Amino acid sequence: MRVRIEITTTASEIPWPDVLKPGRGLIYSLLNAADPELGQRIHEKGWGPHRLAPFGYSGPIFPHAPRKRGVYTAGGRGYLELGSPVPEVGVALLTALAQRDTISWGPVQLRVLTVTVDKTPPPSSTFRTVTPVVLKSGRPPNLIAPSGGQNCLPGEAEFAARLQANLQRKAETLGLDPAPALQRITWIGPRRSFAVGDGYKPGAAVEVELSGTGRPALIAPTGGQNGEILAALRDWGLGAANAAGFGWVAA
Repeated sequence: MRVRIEITTTASEIPWPDVLKPGRGLIYSLLNAADPELGQRIHEKGWGPHRLAPFGYSGPIFPHAPRKRGVYTAGGRGYLELGSPVPEVGVALLTALAQRDTISWGPVQLRVLTVTVDKTPPPSSTFRTVTPVVLKSGRPPNLIAPSGGQNCLPGEAEFAARLQANLQRKAETLGLDPAPALQRITWIGPRRSFAVGDGYKPGAAVEVELSGTGRPALIAPTGGQNGEILAALRDWGLGAANAAGFGWVAA
């Protein structure tokens, strides 16, 4: 489920350390308000065999705020997106949001105007992210339990293999194995760093083309597993650190 929150604020900017960082806390507060047991289970154990946090978000976006160099500008009407490929998580988020008039995003207060479920058609084979994508470096992806704590960024030699391994882990988490295949990376944005819980994490937005089960990943009206995993990725994100706001896919 993918939820779009229409917002407004009187603030003129969001401090760079708070562009993405508050989202993780917001989502856990929503889960704890609607389903405390679910929120605690995800926080302590993650989801599925790889213990992943099954949610993602975009950060606040204000399309009509005046642009200023070096400033993340805010003001007027905007939106915030969040989602989860796990239905019960999505329902809990939506339930809690229905009770919210305001959202505290770091030091910025966002007034909630509307909350809607995004019902746009399932994605095609092309995904473009609106927040940076990052992965972890480590052993070759055909070996079990990658090790190492270095970031692997778009454009680096092992990034494509790492992204494919990440797609597979997500498919296994959701019981939708096999994962779509990464066909090619068609665009890489500039590298940016954003604050997370333990410092700053770098990454870059990307556009990728995926395919599944040996055919282009276009969704027939009846859906099916191929459609399910692509829709799940759209509602979750690409790469790692989705629970920190990284890899959110454009609608």
